[in-house]
Amino acid sequence: MTPRARILICPGGGYRQLVLDKEGTEIAAWLEGLDYEAVVLKHRLPGVDGQPFDIALADGLAALDGLGDDLPVFVMGLSSGGHLAGVLACHRPVAGLLALYAPLNANHRDYKAPAGKPDYPPAEKQAFYDAWPIGLSDKPHGVPKCPVFLAYALGDASVPIEHALNFIRTARDISLDLDAHIFGQAPHGFALRDTSGRHAVWPELAAKWLESTLSREERGEG
Repeated sequence: MTPRARILICPGGGYRQLVLDKEGTEIAAWLEGLDYEAVVLKHRLPGVDGQPFDIALADGLAALDGLGDDLPVFVMGLSSGGHLAGVLACHRPVAGLLALYAPLNANHRDYKAPAGKPDYPPAEKQAFYDAWPIGLSDKPHGVPKCPVFLAYALGDASVPIEHALNFIRTARDISLDLDAHIFGQAPHGFALRDTSGRHAVWPELAAKWLESTLSREERGEG
């Protein structure tokens, strides 16, 4: 059976490591069970072994460009991988972006939440966040032009909800196609493993969003 779309998955890990199982291969297996072709991105890390600040972007773009154009392509990321997926969606025309508990914008030096939070080491990691805050209305180069699906945890101390709220305000102001879900009791990093609360429904919500987004694109409404 021919898959309906390809999905490039960006695992998290805070740009210091890659969580390739929980936020990579397990997500890929779930998507493949829905008849999508899933590819897990294993990118290099900014500031590690002398890599430049935008090395993850370079690796992600190379992966996207190698996927071909015979199927619609989505980008998906979890935690820091959601930030990278957002950056990729600003560089290439994609069918849609899915970002889960992602530090999209409030790690930027001018928008930090909580206020006064220290810079992240290494310097290259902070430089990447500063170069690409995603979803801020005064940073139009960082606003994806595709439909977007977000899922966040309200009490997430690792990725404060401001990241999602900033994006939501911009989506309202520019009429961006956005579905945003905020779960009150979810922990950071819930992915597919934590099914202890209402956030366990996010895969069903995401699957319906993917189906609807593809159907609209096939009808020429995307």
